[in-house]
Amino acid sequence: MKREYQSFKEFYPYYLKEHRNKVCRRLHFIGSLFVLAIIAWSVSTATWWGLALTPVCGYGFAWVGHFFFEKNKPATFDYPLYSLAGDWVMFRDILTGKLRF
Repeated sequence: MKREYQSFKEFYPYYLKEHRNKVCRRLHFIGSLFVLAIIAWSVSTATWWGLALTPVCGYGFAWVGHFFFEKNKPATFDYPLYSLAGDWVMFRDILTGKLRF
């Protein structure tokens, strides 16, 4: 049964629990890094169609991590906005060394 979270602060520990596998976390990180690169490229070259690649790239890497390594259902399916925020908080936590890569 889907739990209703009252805040992102309450949700994030659940999100991290769903990302215990290091390969899954790495795939999330790589997907997020590519998303940032695609956005930078699209803006710098005014190639706006490139922005359509961002969800494919970001979710593609993440979902491969979940289905093949973590072996769970992505949180995006039940908590799309919290999960999107979780992706970027986890990305920051990996960059700052707060979370192991």
